[in-house]
Amino acid sequence: MEKVALVTGASAGIGRATAARLAAEGWAVVGASRRGTAPEGCQGLVMDVDEGASVNEAVGRVLAERGRVDALVTCAGWGVAGALELTPVDAAKAQLETNFWGTVRVVQAVLPAMRAAGGGRLVLLSSIGGLIGLPFQAFYSASKFALEGLGEALAYEVAPFGVKVTVIEPGNVRTEFTDRRRVVGAGEGWPVGRAGGPAAGGAAGPAGAGPSIEGYSRAQAKAISVMEQDERNGVAPDKVAAVIVKVLSSSRPPRRVSVGKASERVGLVAKRLMPFWAFEAAARSSLGV
Repeated sequence: MEKVALVTGASAGIGRATAARLAAEGWAVVGASRRGTAPEGCQGLVMDVDEGASVNEAVGRVLAERGRVDALVTCAGWGVAGALELTPVDAAKAQLETNFWGTVRVVQAVLPAMRAAGGGRLVLLSSIGGLIGLPFQAFYSASKFALEGLGEALAYEVAPFGVKVTVIEPGNVRTEFTDRRRVVGAGEGWPVGRAGGPAAGGAAGPAGAGPSIEGYSRAQAKAISVMEQDERNGVAPDKVAAVIVKVLSSSRPPRRVSVGKASERVGLVAKRLMPFWAFEAAARSSLGV
């Protein structure tokens, strides 16, 4: 019997690459996204991870049609950028709604079937930004730091049921994520200003420049420019997908796996081993601040 994999965020980027690679490896793949599109060889499924009813209906359909979910890979996510002080709480909440709570909703929806089956795999897409805080992406990092803790705690809870959890931590990856990032104050639907109060002064600059606030605008523009350049020069999404497939084929999958260029991954080791002041000083240039 074919193993069934449910992949969220399957319409683009890492999710699409993962769905395609799993299908090529012989999995029966259901690729979920808001658009309901998926790579050739995969079943497309409409799912909005921000909405509990949408998640429950979609997972219920998979279980009714396929009878099981052997693996869940949560790739749905996006990024918001801007100075924390000037990011409206609505924008911050929207970021965590998808990246964190969206993952929670889908995990909760599939776990009953995995427990009943006596096993399953949960692969949660985090980021190196979930271990190293990214300036002017504080809420993106917050969503991924939260996933790190979620995955670690969840692994203890579900181990008695034969369910295994792995957190994937990509570095910079060449995907549509870069162009779809929403920059506060750059015509993205959120005004520059503190939540619950008036605008915090200054007009928005061009896309990517962010709020024109002395002390923030130049630093933000530089940090976002460095970040975008690094992403465009990052690894192909299929490299992350290959790691995910390897994790799903392992009888003893690791709790965490980082993926990306060695120059990025070495930062994870450096953060553990170096005094924080030294690590922070070394990281500033690479992070654009």
